[in-house]
Amino acid sequence: MKAMVMEEVGKPMVVKDWPQPECPADGAIVRVEASGICRSDWHLWQGDWGWIGFRPRLPTILGHEFAGVIEEVGKDVKTVKPGARVVVPLAQGCGTCGDCRTGHSNQCMSQGMTGYAQYGVLHHADFNFAPLPEKIDFVEASSMGCRYVTAFHAILDQGQVRSDESVVVYGCGGVGLSAVQIATALGARVIAVDLDDRKLELAKKVGASDVVNGKKTDPVKAVLDLTRGGADVSVDALGIAATCRNSILSLRKRGRHIQIGLTTQGEKGEVALPIDQVVFKELQIVGSLAIQSFRYPALLDMVERGRLAPRELITETIPLEKAFNVIQQMSSFENVGISVINQF
Repeated sequence: MKAMVMEEVGKPMVVKDWPQPECPADGAIVRVEASGICRSDWHLWQGDWGWIGFRPRLPTILGHEFAGVIEEVGKDVKTVKPGARVVVPLAQGCGTCGDCRTGHSNQCMSQGMTGYAQYGVLHHADFNFAPLPEKIDFVEASSMGCRYVTAFHAILDQGQVRSDESVVVYGCGGVGLSAVQIATALGARVIAVDLDDRKLELAKKVGASDVVNGKKTDPVKAVLDLTRGGADVSVDALGIAATCRNSILSLRKRGRHIQIGLTTQGEKGEVALPIDQVVFKELQIVGSLAIQSFRYPALLDMVERGRLAPRELITETIPLEKAFNVIQQMSSFENVGISVINQF
């Protein structure tokens, strides 16, 4: 099969022939029809997250936002059939560990992903099966693969955002824009913060009531003024020290900060926080990672009914051969919206 392979950290990825994956006894082979290009793969290409023990074996195929058709199932699979349309969950839980058995399969993530290729694997297929409704095409489905589902879990499940609340989102990349759209759909008033007017313009289109360019004005002061004292909920969708700190400082008393963004080589997992404000204001700091497989039907139902529109975040579809260029551009934050591979 054709695949884009990362052979070394920081070196150009190359498109080459690669052995097709073998079907696990309890898994399935997916013919990939579309695959989103996520900043998480930029992090891995940069060699990030070694400080938390995350080091992929090289050479490897990245890509964790894909949708397609079940081509083959293992001998132990009971419910999934060849020909089924699926979106492949980012967190493919094992189904038997303590996390999975208590409803937190997003904490399991026991399997790797290979979305930048013609074929991928759905591990523990009966447990992780997320059928894709006919009304949702593969390109839109793949755009949800990591960033959108992560924002859905963060806004609804972890942040428990309500319709009468104000939400500020720091960072308008894919996950930040997803958070803007989802919080808006819930009825919240959303303020988007970024340094790039192009991204802020897209944030407006997907529902932001107000936008703030942090390069042109003090974003914390702007948020405090717009909300008359601070937002109810703040989201750091980028993960650098400045956005994390500003997100917390933008909260009103008893506000909730949701941390989605993961750090880079600049922070190596450590960020200084205004802890005294956390205490005096009784702020909550909540982490949010991926989403459980069983939550996909609720998300897909909202998309099918038109309550959510991930398609609005897609800015380009490209062949596999151009995917590495998109990842490279992430080093300088050039990308706007979500890029999806739909030609293999």
